[in-house]
Amino acid sequence: MKSRLLVLASTSIYRSELLKRLQLPFETAAPDVDETALQGESARATSARLAQMKARAVAPKYPDALIIGSDQVALLEGRQLGKPLAHDNAVEQLRAMRGKTTCFYTALALLNSKTGNMQTEVAENYVTLRDLSDAEIEGYLLKEQPYHCAGSAKSEGLGIALMSKMTGDDPNALVGLPLILLIGMLRRENMRLF
Repeated sequence: MKSRLLVLASTSIYRSELLKRLQLPFETAAPDVDETALQGESARATSARLAQMKARAVAPKYPDALIIGSDQVALLEGRQLGKPLAHDNAVEQLRAMRGKTTCFYTALALLNSKTGNMQTEVAENYVTLRDLSDAEIEGYLLKEQPYHCAGSAKSEGLGIALMSKMTGDDPNALVGLPLILLIGMLRRENMRLF
């Protein structure tokens, strides 16, 4: 039986590296979506909507595939933190987060482009940052430059040194792709790893 094509709707090298762990062949495709949160939308809802939009955005190019969309939104004291994109924004985010716990919502959508079936789930991870000095924040940002990461730190890199505690549904979710959830979704689409 021929295996269905698996497509990662992302250009993130981190998501791609995570997906490689499952040892399944896959292709990547760049989704072109506006990642702006909607007025009054919760962080959880934003992440789920964007994960679905990413999967749908590449579906026309893959009419018979399982398409993975994922998105992450950080929430600190009721305020959504997206990708900082610039050094000054990252400094502001890390100053606001120091000594506090931030919730990272990482949504995963799996679209069967042949049937239209869309599965969506959201993993929650909580990260507490150490009470960092301005010099530590500046030093970290200059070394790792995590300007395309929600919350301005990479747990899979030097950013782990900023953290005093991490808890949650799936440690892979914090990096950008909840593999535990993905395996369950793939199984429901009759795709097995073994």
